[in-house]
Amino acid sequence: MANSIEACIFDLDGVIVDTAKFHFLAWRRLANELGFDFTEAQNEKLKGVSRIQSLELILQWGGISLDEPAKMALAEQKNDWYRDYILQMEPGDVLEGVEGFLAELKRNGIKIGLGSASKNAETILQRVGLTEVFEVVVDGNRHTKSKPDPEVFLTAAAALGVAPEHAIVFEDAEKGVDAALNGGFYAVGVGSPEVLGHAHFVIPGFAGVHLETILDRIYLITSE
Repeated sequence: MANSIEACIFDLDGVIVDTAKFHFLAWRRLANELGFDFTEAQNEKLKGVSRIQSLELILQWGGISLDEPAKMALAEQKNDWYRDYILQMEPGDVLEGVEGFLAELKRNGIKIGLGSASKNAETILQRVGLTEVFEVVVDGNRHTKSKPDPEVFLTAAAALGVAPEHAIVFEDAEKGVDAALNGGFYAVGVGSPEVLGHAHFVIPGFAGVHLETILDRIYLITSE
């Protein structure tokens, strides 16, 4: 039931902040140095995918085969460039409506966690001033299985002391929604219904969205 919701767990990229543009710039720079281009359409296919898996896809698209040490070196190079970009982030980079929604959760005693594949989540939260908001941060340094495996969200829920059926996951990626559903969570897609329509419901973003609205929708779902 809606009144049994005890926690909300958020993905980071595309939900709290928009770092997709920085990933794109770093991956494109890497591809260009390897002698081919990398498009925004291809970048969309990397949402919710780990860094190494993303690199393997990009190398596949570029028709390049490398050994593991070379792949690791390229992944680190990409991350160095990406970190250069995110170190320029500031509080204004938080997506519209997010801070108000998080504050509303706090006022209502809802626990707040982060579940992200990013290994730079702590750095990003610090740069945008949200470190203290999240009670638990589970990022790519704390889990090994990529979405759609639910490990990241299950780990966050366990750290918050909340069962999956009492938590909502907010995700902007198809695989992220899959992970939430696979873990037994309520899944709210943030973005396009065409991509995230398999979530319990979808919001375009957090601007104008309130906790009561979310809980009402969950109540309708659980009452059906």
